[in-house]
Formats: sequence, C-alpha cells, structure tokens
Amino acid sequence: MELTTAVYESTKCFPREETYGLTQQLRRAAVSIPSNIAEGAYRNSDKEFNHFLGISAGSAGEVYTQLELAKRLGYLPGERAEYLMAESDSIKRMLYNFQRHLKAKQ
Repeated sequence: MELTTAVYESTKCFPREETYGLTQQLRRAAVSIPSNIAEGAYRNSDKEFNHFLGISAGSAGEVYTQLELAKRLGYLPGERAEYLMAESDSIKRMLYNFQRHLKAKQ
C-alpha cells in the first residue's frame, strides 16, 4: 500500500496532458499490486492465491517500467523515481519468493 500511496502522490505533478495517459496507467498498475494480493488471499486454495500473486508481480514490473519512462520524460526527479523503482523491484522479489514458498507447500 505504501508504494501505491507514493505513486499517487508522485503523479500529482505529472503534466495535465498525461492525466488519461501515463498518470492513469501508473496509478492503475500500482493499485493492482495490493488489490490482487488481497483478492488472492481470499480465494479457496494456495494455487489460486499463487495465481494472483503472479498478477501482482506483473503489475510491480509494469510500475517499474512506467516509472522509468516518467523519469526519462522528466516527469519525476531522478532520486524520487529511483526510490519508487527500487520499492517496486523489492515488492516484485518478495512476491516471487512467496510464490515459490506456496508452490513448495503443494
């Protein structure tokens, strides 16, 4: 949730013409991470949970890529972009490790 909140705060300064472009796409991807974790946690099996963790990890990768683009376009200061990208990468790694744990239990 912290990454999602940080993405929302950081995208407030994006250019107005990006409202329905990169801003919206980045926010959606960021919201998708915790949303899919929550949805998977309420499913009936570890297999289903694992599936939703995979979707969350994909969204974390999407956030990383979009932050890199925002940095290159000059929408985000380099330090802020690097911090958010590192957070996104960390979440992705945690999700993959959790997926491996769930697969090992099966």
